[in-house]
This record gives sequence, structure tokens and C-alpha cells, in this order.
Amino acid sequence: MSSLSEAIALARSEGRKATGLFVTAGFPDADSTDAVLDALVAGGADFIELGMPFSDPLAEGPPIQRSSERALRHGATMSATLDTALRFRSRHATPLVLMGYYNPVLQYGLGNFCTDARSSGVDGLIIPDLPPEEAKPLADAAAATGLDMIFLIAPNTSDERVATIDELSSGFVYAVSVTGVTGGQLSNFESTEAYLSRVSAVVKKNAVLVGFGIRSHEDAVRLTKHTDGFIVGSALVSLVEELWDAPMSVSERSSAIAKMVADLRVGH
Repeated sequence: MSSLSEAIALARSEGRKATGLFVTAGFPDADSTDAVLDALVAGGADFIELGMPFSDPLAEGPPIQRSSERALRHGATMSATLDTALRFRSRHATPLVLMGYYNPVLQYGLGNFCTDARSSGVDGLIIPDLPPEEAKPLADAAAATGLDMIFLIAPNTSDERVATIDELSSGFVYAVSVTGVTGGQLSNFESTEAYLSRVSAVVKKNAVLVGFGIRSHEDAVRLTKHTDGFIVGSALVSLVEELWDAPMSVSERSSAIAKMVADLRVGH
């Protein structure tokens, strides 16, 4: 069992839902990502998604788009992202997943990328714009280096395809709550809950975690009735953006981030 699977299973054994947080590497600036990551661990994150900055993040809404733009303005690179992961691993055992888009990974070289990611302490990959049918080269390289490969499903994903994605995934299956981009407003909880109930009955191999649109503890409680955990990205990125644009100390910012994570947790 991978570190990521173990973390989700541990949360389940403690009667909790696993809490995942997303932040972009190099955001709000190259020197501050480490402080954000430390605060997420202090708040009780079960795992962290570290975003790989990219100029055209197709699945992202405005907050995460802005975070990528800001990171790139500050000189973010793939090598710098892996360095951030390596520093994080030297301080924490919390599982770390790289989340981003296929073009920079392909340019880096699939085998080299997976080898370097694993040696930097990364536990898994999420590549939203890489369909499972086209993912075999990367999935094979990931498996060879011990990285989990996490695929996404959406409300319009058929049961047959859900089962296929479950079989191809490791770590967990990422259930997108809405058909759209990150940061959107959840408007029909009943429909979303019915979708999550359906896919959770189909998924047999992996845990199911839900993401997109979760902004509060109440959102997380409602959407984890039929899942093993949840992921928050845009709400955290928006908070970080607000905190670093305000005249505050690093400790004040870190405390606010840790409090957000602690408040989000379900079943704690």
C-alpha cells in the first residue's frame, strides 16, 4: 500500500474523512511556498497536492489560474517545483502529490520526470488533461518508480468508464463534483450527492475523494457522505493570495492557513 493510500486508510480507521489541500508551487512567491506547506501540515492535512505552474491550466478557474501566473512571473520552473517537493519531504512525512498538465511533463521526459519526482519525495501524480486511454506511457513510468497515478471522473462519466478508471488508478479516484473548472459554486447538492453515491458503489479498488467547489466545512460534510475524503484548492489559494497581499507577519499568515485546514476537517 502506498503512502497516499495509507494516509486515506488511516483517516478512515479514525472515523474521519481524508483532507487534501492544493497549492501551486512558487506561489505566492518562490520563498513562501514552504511556509504555506508547513502550515497545511500544522493544520492537519492528510495529503497535499502541489501544483506544477503552467501557462494554460485548462481545468482551473480564476484563483488557481492567477496562482500559476504569479508563480511563473516569479520564475517558477519544473526543477524549482521538484526542489520544493524535496525540501518538503526533508521536513514532513505527509504524502505529496504533483498536480498539473501534461505538456511540461512530456517536455521534461516521462521517465526522467517520474524518476526525479520520486527521488524528490513525491508520492503520486494527477494530470487532468491526460485521458486514461492515452496515459499508458506515463502510467508505466509512474508505476516503475512507485508513483501513484490518479485519474479523474465527472458527473457525466458512465459507470463502465468509472470502473475502468478505478482499475487504472492507484492512490485514489478523484471525483470532480461539477462538470466545469475549479473554483465554481456548488449549486445542486442533491444531484452531486446522487452522483457520488453512484460512483462510490462502482469503485471497488480505490478510495474516492471529491474535489472542485468545496469552500467550507459544511460543503465538505455534505459531499463526503459517499466518499472517503475531499480536496480543497481554490478556496485555499484565494486565502493565500489575500494573506500575502496584506501587511501581516509570516506567523500570522501561517496561523490563518492552519486554522482553515483544521476548520475544514470532517470527523475530527
